Amino acid sequence: MDFITPYIKNLQIDKSKFLEPNPIIQERCQELIIDDKATVKLMDLVLHEVNRGLSKKENKDADIKCYVTYIQDLPNGKERGKFLALDLGGTNFRVLIIHLKGENDFEMQSKIYAVPQNIMLGSGEQLFDHIAECLANFMREHSVYAERLPLGFTFSFPLLQLGLTKGLLVRWTKGFNCEGVVGEDVVQLLKDAIARRGDVQIDVCAILNDTTGTLMSCAWKNHNCKIGLIVGTGSNACYVEKIKNVENWDGPTTEKQHVLINTEWGAFGDNGVLDFIRTQYDRDIDEHSINRGKQIQEKMISGMYMGELARLAIYRFTKEGLLFNGVDSELLRTRGQFFTKYVSEIESDKPGNYTNCMQVMDELGLQNVTEQDCANVRYICECVSSRAAHLVSAGIAALINKMDEPSVTVGVDGSVYRFHPKFHDLMMKRIRQFVKPEISFDLMLSEDGSGRGAALVAAVACREEGRA
Repeated sequence: MDFITPYIKNLQIDKSKFLEPNPIIQERCQELIIDDKATVKLMDLVLHEVNRGLSKKENKDADIKCYVTYIQDLPNGKERGKFLALDLGGTNFRVLIIHLKGENDFEMQSKIYAVPQNIMLGSGEQLFDHIAECLANFMREHSVYAERLPLGFTFSFPLLQLGLTKGLLVRWTKGFNCEGVVGEDVVQLLKDAIARRGDVQIDVCAILNDTTGTLMSCAWKNHNCKIGLIVGTGSNACYVEKIKNVENWDGPTTEKQHVLINTEWGAFGDNGVLDFIRTQYDRDIDEHSINRGKQIQEKMISGMYMGELARLAIYRFTKEGLLFNGVDSELLRTRGQFFTKYVSEIESDKPGNYTNCMQVMDELGLQNVTEQDCANVRYICECVSSRAAHLVSAGIAALINKMDEPSVTVGVDGSVYRFHPKFHDLMMKRIRQFVKPEISFDLMLSEDGSGRGAALVAAVACREEGRA
């Protein structure tokens, strides 16, 4: 950010000097801190809601729905061959081809295609015809036009999954409103569009979301990976569960004893159980959201809201005269203008160095910012991001303890985890504190869960059928 005003450029920053945040601000921010007692309570609540989600009787009332993914096999490194992946989750979608050659040996090519506005708001047939056309063009460009290839379909919209290759769209989000798709099987709609063309041979082997893809992508490299976690624009987790614990299991009866569960834990707290740690900032965000009363935990964790949580606290303390001599700016008053990336940038400054913070304050139009102001702002950001990390950690610790495996790797993706300078360390420390002492665990950064993970789901399905 090369936009620092002269008064900031000329400011002499003593990098060896560490300023304590204002004691009043520290005291007011205590409500953002999740202590050990609250963490134990959170773990108990998560476990209770997960068990309700797995229960046939209580599932309809559970906040954590624990959807069955019908994925019962993880990668073992023996998958071979060429596989397609389709990743649809917004105004662009990706098509990928992956050639698995051996354990951790692969080639991958991909291309991004746009979804024009008229198609986003048109008919479902138009949307899937557009996707099928792009798939065919991609196969032609990569010289696999004449081959029959398996495909994994990452579909990042609310989905009621009825099988590995069957999922009904619950509702459109992210600006889509294609007619004739809600309540329909999106895999069948894709198959129908491919059949209408009649020029390419594609076997749609699986439909999944990005959380499942994250786990699969990590499990291919690390066979100990049994949990997938997203901490990005949204937050979700999936994990390997014993089928005997899944009362609403309606899949085939085989010798396989486990299935991957998609928790959809972003909705945790919708029934009010998180009210004991929610603050005025959380209530403000919820009241101004498009889904009021929904996705309560996600609004306390994810990158969509973290910057706004920090802004609300900073603006409050400014109005109270505790920051910037009580002088705010138009941008500081404006919702959504304190970006989550600012939290990461501010916390990336070394102790006693406020270079990034000064730059952010300048971009927000704040004048005559002191080092003490920066120390205060940094503390607020740390409280907000630490709370998010500790909330996620309580959920992951609860899942690890529930699984009760000797060792578990957690595959993690998402912009908050990937780019925040301390999120990984905060999680490692808190999870270690609350996981059973005899259990070992690790956090592993995922690589392209929604793309490579989807292809791997297809590869595993083919492996089990004896085709890979």
